[in-house]
Amino acid sequence: MTATTVDVLPWGEVWGQDEAVAQLRAAASDPSQMSHAWLITGPPGSGRSTLAYAFAAALIAEPGDENAMRQVMARTHPDLAALRTEGVIISIKDARSLVERSYFSPSLGRYRVMIMEDADRMVERTSNVLLKALEEPPEQTVWILCAPSDADLLPTIRSRVRILRLREPDVADVARLIVQRTGVDEAVAEQSARLAQRHIGMAQRLATDAASRERRERTLRGVLRVRGVGDAVEVAATIVQSATDDAKALTAARDEGERDSLLRTLGVPPGSAVPPAVRSQLSALEDEQKRRATRSLRDGIDRVLTDLESLYRDTLMRQFGRDTDLINRELTAEIEALAAAWTPQHTLTVLDSIALTRTNLQGNAAPALALESMLITVATGRTQ
Repeated sequence: MTATTVDVLPWGEVWGQDEAVAQLRAAASDPSQMSHAWLITGPPGSGRSTLAYAFAAALIAEPGDENAMRQVMARTHPDLAALRTEGVIISIKDARSLVERSYFSPSLGRYRVMIMEDADRMVERTSNVLLKALEEPPEQTVWILCAPSDADLLPTIRSRVRILRLREPDVADVARLIVQRTGVDEAVAEQSARLAQRHIGMAQRLATDAASRERRERTLRGVLRVRGVGDAVEVAATIVQSATDDAKALTAARDEGERDSLLRTLGVPPGSAVPPAVRSQLSALEDEQKRRATRSLRDGIDRVLTDLESLYRDTLMRQFGRDTDLINRELTAEIEALAAAWTPQHTLTVLDSIALTRTNLQGNAAPALALESMLITVATGRTQ
């Protein structure tokens, strides 16, 4: 936290969401404006989770209690319970555990707050576990769910929550924030904000990691060169390998640190053989890390699909005579050539195929096969 005054706490880390902050501040201070359950929606990078924890701090802490606010923001307050899955879906076991904790009375604060950061990752059976808790919550328990869209949740869940939709910041706004946070060149910040499609976290990564920007451009150029089945297979394999390497880079240091920490806690000296008595705990950790790696890989491939959507969205705009607001300006020549070579129907078919690929991957389709099928559609303009 960079905030140092009560006036800034707990909202100082929330950026670009003045209307949402005003609404939640009013609810935290006026019981007549409160609801027992909230759903904060917005695109990835819009600050859903940041706002959720700020709201939780305002609900739990007494006005002016900086220490309690900081505890909540640090996720260490006893009246805060949060769930963010590292896997592909939220397990029913984790959902039940969170629901059980929601029935405890607050121990120190004004409310007990339950935050579910990835509410869109619940299957129907898990959603029904949560539904029971939302129907008859204790008087001093507040649920805060986060998801990209309210359409990602069951209608029965949506009917029991108050929905707060976040605004999407402009590219210029995100670029200014990236400059403030990182000190990078303004041109790099603008390019990163544009290519990330205003996703703040991704924009910051692109701005501070030239390799990420180069990898993104290399992937798009590779897809632009696909002309047949052979190319589709080769490029699909490259995308999966690149996403795998990226996922490993993001998780390797964390995985090793968790393993070392667990062994220290269990009294195993560094470099020593793992005793049979503690192998089950180590195996459980490794299983969790594998689930996290699977999600990281799928998130990476999903990011590639988002980038490809932006490429063909630009192509469609050129086909209809629009030459402003292109996302991939660095590929203007290639986009114009593609717009001339394809029909708008071809482009729309490709966009539909990307959406279908995303759905299939969410259903645990093999990434390489799903991408190969999509890239064949890119080459032919026909679905399989």
